[in-house]
Amino acid sequence: MSDSAEIKSPIRLGLRENLPQFSLLVLVNAFVGGMVGLERTVLPLIAEQDFGLASKTAILSFIATFGIVKALSNLLAGRLSDRLGRKKILVVGWLAGLPVPFMVILAPTWNWIVVANVLLGINQGLCWSTTVIMKIDLVGPSRRGLAMGLNEFAGYLAVALTAFATGYIASVSGLRPQPFYLGIAFVLLGLLLSAFFVKETREYALQEGQLIGRQDSEFNKKTGSPSFAKILFVTSWKDRALFSCSQAGMINNLNDGVAWGLFPLLFASSGLTVGKIGFLAAVYPATWGLLQLWSGTLSDRLGRKWMIVVGMWVQALGIWLIAFVDAFTPWLLGSLLLGLGTALVYPTLLAAVSDVAHPEWRASAVGVYRLWRDGGYALGAILSGIVADLLGLAFAIAVIGVITFLSGVVTAIFMYETIPPKPHEQGQL
Repeated sequence: MSDSAEIKSPIRLGLRENLPQFSLLVLVNAFVGGMVGLERTVLPLIAEQDFGLASKTAILSFIATFGIVKALSNLLAGRLSDRLGRKKILVVGWLAGLPVPFMVILAPTWNWIVVANVLLGINQGLCWSTTVIMKIDLVGPSRRGLAMGLNEFAGYLAVALTAFATGYIASVSGLRPQPFYLGIAFVLLGLLLSAFFVKETREYALQEGQLIGRQDSEFNKKTGSPSFAKILFVTSWKDRALFSCSQAGMINNLNDGVAWGLFPLLFASSGLTVGKIGFLAAVYPATWGLLQLWSGTLSDRLGRKWMIVVGMWVQALGIWLIAFVDAFTPWLLGSLLLGLGTALVYPTLLAAVSDVAHPEWRASAVGVYRLWRDGGYALGAILSGIVADLLGLAFAIAVIGVITFLSGVVTAIFMYETIPPKPHEQGQL
């Protein structure tokens, strides 16, 4: 039976109408988040303690590799989802992730970890992108913020819980192999659910496109389906809202990469135990994950632009607090602020991109946005690693705070509000 035949007819858009399948995708995305949560507490410590890496640039090489591969996988996932369907790409992503926990457990050299993160980047890019696209497909235009809030809530709450769990397990049993047994369970469950229970959703996007009509897109009238090069240019630069989202997403993940790679090293340098480091590493994504249930829905009501701007500035404040004050309580407060700011930004950016992009090329636009967003991991790892080696951990983190603040300024200047979408803007190429 083909994927398209699995969908019941007639197709109905909406969260309530598609709740069972939507809920299943939320669960699958929790397993996707759990896979990356495996590394947030333990891997930087493994680099120092198991492999003796002293250079911060070398330690952050696993994040740079992850970011580059994930960014390119996002781009591929978006385009192939429009052409081949969502479910096939989701299953391939899980197959790519299957070796990851085993490679980290068995790694005799740091190069094994870097290669494992190539596969993890493919897993995250293909699986997270397709679960995002599939949820957008199912809910239609009216509740995108809520849908993205639920998606990111599940993914990043799983990141937080796994970061905390691996920190606790490592404090009791050591850095390897026990913390990574969770990853074996995550990848097997994600693969089985995606292969046998998730249904194709591309027809939902086509249905929405028919409902919107194509009279508002002169490009679509002339050529039917835009070229990928056109979508890349429009999403990256030509459209002010899509450009603003792309650069804000990139800087958001730039500072997330720093939180992933440098925060544990900063905390360890002050003598914190692995358990406390795991707690702090979990607070930020837990706050981010939980508050997205509220922020995604709020952006449907209040609009996207100023939530993104304020969120970037709150992130900058949290980063500066962690950089400049050397104590557990300020670090905890900084992590909470960083989580709050990210919650305001993360689902709102995805919803804004979906507001502007026409359903027929929306998956490709989301892929381009996620290319820039996750490219921030690589940029952040390289930049902060070099600065940390030259000037120290705290200075490197403070520089990232400045960059984050300036990204909010750029958004405030250039972005237009995307809801409700203006007739001449919806699908405009």
